[in-house]
Amino acid sequence: MENKQQSNGEMKENKAVKKNMNWSGSLIVASLTGAFGSSFLYGYNLSVVNAPAAYIKKFYNETWERRYGFSVDESTLTLLWSITVSIFAIGGLVGAIIVTPIVKFFGRKCTLLLNNVFAVTAALLMSLSLLVGSFEMLILGRIIMGVDAGISLSALPMYLSEISPKEIRGSLGQVTAIFICIGVFAGQVLGLPEIFGQESRWPYLFGAIVVPSLIQVMILPFLPESPRYLLLEKHNTSKAEKAFQTFLGKDDVSHEVEEVLAESRVQRNTKLVTVLQLLRTRAVRWQVITVVITMGCYQLCGLNAIWYYTNSIFSEAGIDHETIPYVTLSTGAVETVAAVFSGLVIERLGRRPLLIGGFGLMVLFFAVLTVSLTLQKTVHWLPYLSIFCILAIIASFCIGPGGIPFVLTGEFFQQSQRPAAFMIAGTVNWLSNFAVGLLFPFIQGALQTYCFLVFAAICFAGAAYLFFVLPETKHKTFNEISQAFAKRNKVTLEMQEMNHYPGERKSSAEQESNFTSSVDNGETKKGIV
Repeated sequence: MENKQQSNGEMKENKAVKKNMNWSGSLIVASLTGAFGSSFLYGYNLSVVNAPAAYIKKFYNETWERRYGFSVDESTLTLLWSITVSIFAIGGLVGAIIVTPIVKFFGRKCTLLLNNVFAVTAALLMSLSLLVGSFEMLILGRIIMGVDAGISLSALPMYLSEISPKEIRGSLGQVTAIFICIGVFAGQVLGLPEIFGQESRWPYLFGAIVVPSLIQVMILPFLPESPRYLLLEKHNTSKAEKAFQTFLGKDDVSHEVEEVLAESRVQRNTKLVTVLQLLRTRAVRWQVITVVITMGCYQLCGLNAIWYYTNSIFSEAGIDHETIPYVTLSTGAVETVAAVFSGLVIERLGRRPLLIGGFGLMVLFFAVLTVSLTLQKTVHWLPYLSIFCILAIIASFCIGPGGIPFVLTGEFFQQSQRPAAFMIAGTVNWLSNFAVGLLFPFIQGALQTYCFLVFAAICFAGAAYLFFVLPETKHKTFNEISQAFAKRNKVTLEMQEMNHYPGERKSSAEQESNFTSSVDNGETKKGIV
């Protein structure tokens, strides 16, 4: 009889979990709209400069000659082009640094909306640069677009992690990576000669940035702000309940509100944590280290080097120059399919297997690619093996390392720590991005095809670290994740509560005298005692 009751209880619990895992229409619209105007544009701006590169360089030369009466020398032209490409990362770093006060003051959703001012301004500057005859406008537009990307790659994962139930938090978090891949693919498609990849049409490639921004501005205002932000930072219980009801598609949200309030009892009356305070907090020391390492490996794992080699490898395989842009679309397609696959399986397999497995597969295929590139002139079929390795490396990256670092940053930290954590993650992300762009030509020049062994070593180091340190976080609350790190941080759960923000917390007695929360019949009541 007891076993039967236990079995019935488990069945009810499983049904409840399945019910919670339903994606509401508002949740889907919010994630798609938020990502389309944010991470999509980041991916798009990574690839959009590749197709018109020759035409933009010609525009630089013609502008220089018109101004100064002589053609620009090759070294200066190369410098201008390098600045145009890499300045995007500098803008991203600026965006990552300023995002913390913005999301605190305006909220997650409003930050995404206001960020479109940067995107539209950048689009106008870059698309009108040819008409005005100013390459400085194009470079300035790239900086501003980088600021937009730096803000969105922190604000979007933050928003998605806070509006999603924990049962689908990983899948929803992968929307960021999926739309980065779709953006890269869209940039490749629009850059084809039949569309905007022509000398007279390349400004339209940058003008198209306006479209996702306008769509986001038209739809996102009708969706709620993050309920966790409303409850924990604005202390607006009624709006938070309505936001939960909208995103979860049900009326009774008492369990979700109580779960968030459980966190608020730990951090209530605590100020927003600064980066320095977060770095000094012993209770999250290994969480911060893990975020820094995963974000560093995200950029330093060698995917940028793959893009650098793609055209030459396709050419070596016998593909003619005119056909290469169309074949290159396969890389964007593989990237997108792998990211979607990761989003579908992340809640089944978990974060650990996808991250460690992704880096591990990259090590394997980098090693094979190094051998293949070194010997491809001696064996006629090796260039085709090189093509397979390129696609396999891209797929391996996208199933785990391409999106999960953003998910982990949202999962590791509580509400008041999250903006500072995303600022640290964003800073590491963009500094690593800039370092790769700056150093890779020198590494490639010195090591030639053996440069991929450097990236294989980075991937191996990342996989080894994650194997020994990273706990599984799927379907877990913040407190459960903190408990998994507690032993490594050498703190007890009680010490975690006391040491999150030394000197800033009121005594528990004082807190209870100022604020009490109770959940009764699905209605949260807040009162002064």
